[in-house]
Amino acid sequence: MELSAFMLKLVQGGLGNLAAYLAAHVLLCLVPAFGIAGCMAALIPKDTVTRFLGRNTPRMLSYPAATLAASVLAVCSCTIVPLFAGIYKKGAGLGPAITFLFFAPAANILALVYTGGIIGVDLAIARLLLSLTFGIGIGMIMALIFRREDLAHDEETTAIFAGQSKMRRPVLFFILALVTLLLGGVFKIDLLTRAYLQVTLPLPEVDRFQELLFSLAPFDPSKGEEGVSTQGAILISLLIGIGLTAWKGLENITEGNNNWTFAALGLTALTLFTASLGMTPGADGLTLLLTGKSLAVAASLLLLTYLARQHLEPQEVRDWLWESWRFVKQIFPLLVVGVFLVGVIRQLIQPAWIQYLAGENNLTGNLAGVVFGVFMYFPTLVEVPIAKMFLSLGMHRGPLLAYLMADPELSLQSILITTTILGKLKTWTYVGWVALFSTSAGLLYGSWVNGANLWLIALYLVVFMVVLTLALWMASRRPSQSGLAA
Repeated sequence: MELSAFMLKLVQGGLGNLAAYLAAHVLLCLVPAFGIAGCMAALIPKDTVTRFLGRNTPRMLSYPAATLAASVLAVCSCTIVPLFAGIYKKGAGLGPAITFLFFAPAANILALVYTGGIIGVDLAIARLLLSLTFGIGIGMIMALIFRREDLAHDEETTAIFAGQSKMRRPVLFFILALVTLLLGGVFKIDLLTRAYLQVTLPLPEVDRFQELLFSLAPFDPSKGEEGVSTQGAILISLLIGIGLTAWKGLENITEGNNNWTFAALGLTALTLFTASLGMTPGADGLTLLLTGKSLAVAASLLLLTYLARQHLEPQEVRDWLWESWRFVKQIFPLLVVGVFLVGVIRQLIQPAWIQYLAGENNLTGNLAGVVFGVFMYFPTLVEVPIAKMFLSLGMHRGPLLAYLMADPELSLQSILITTTILGKLKTWTYVGWVALFSTSAGLLYGSWVNGANLWLIALYLVVFMVVLTLALWMASRRPSQSGLAA
């Protein structure tokens, strides 16, 4: 293959991956996540967050609260990062916030159910128990390593948000409506996926347009790649429109609304509703399916509009829009870069490498599973059928678990995004611990698969948590004796 053809293939892989990701997966979970993060930053008093997730909250409360909140969010790492940014900015302790960041994509309830149904209940249980143990462990370790910075962060948020009053009830309802929008868009239950109405728009040549899209962005389904659909092309066009109008309508939103503001919000609502529809191009035209998801998204959008107009103060709405837009500017560009790079790198990885590198439950195999998770990232729930494919190609179940724990956590784009929130040192420390514990989880589960005693493995986990707890207790006592804050 000539160099120019090879480079073209890499660029097509990157652009195809980016287009498919933006079109098919990101909107119904990422857009509400930005809205929720904006609410956390603008409208929720710090005391509300720190009551359950603060650095001074008892660990027996804060870490279980973090995992409980994370367990219901069936979202990938790219979506959880804005939510993590929201609670961290508002004063959550570093440890509980990190546990939330780790546990939500790794072991939310939908991912566990899907894993159990596709691959096996034993793997789902191992994923839950090891993600819970190591997620809390990583959070505690990060809080221990960066306890001085955590104290400084706590004092900084106290100074910024000291004047806030208690959260008003309409604000709580508004946040719940955003959560409903998020869950309605991502849950895959019969009530939401069922089609209730079908309409065919007589659009000529739409089937040929779909063929053109597939030819412009070739894809290999055996690698988990997806082509750009007609619906995807429409959604990408709407996203471009949102970007152009939001820059004029939200950049100076604190000074007041303008026509561009309403255009941006209207396009956002239209984009979310369009993403919720079933859409199939054919010779007769474009067939639209009104699903339960479409109805849930429409109802949530109407409820949000009603609450914002009738029950929130105009300044509250402007503050929410500004914080949400600030998160978009901070996170979305790095998401685009990361997804593009993953698409490029995926072109270089051959399926035959999987059996060669990860066919046995050893250190090399489990590290390979973690590396595959970084560079072969797939959106939430898509990693499960891909893991099934890896299993059929000869990957051992131990490295497979390492992949399933690393893939939602250590995607290239999520690493880039997290760096903007925590800084390079904290982010790469977190990445190192996740890689270590994902590898360890794979080795432990793989050992059980190979016949190791289950009670011995459980003993290892108990000893780990006891040692970690003792280390935290000793570390927390030492600064108080020397006059330093922990």
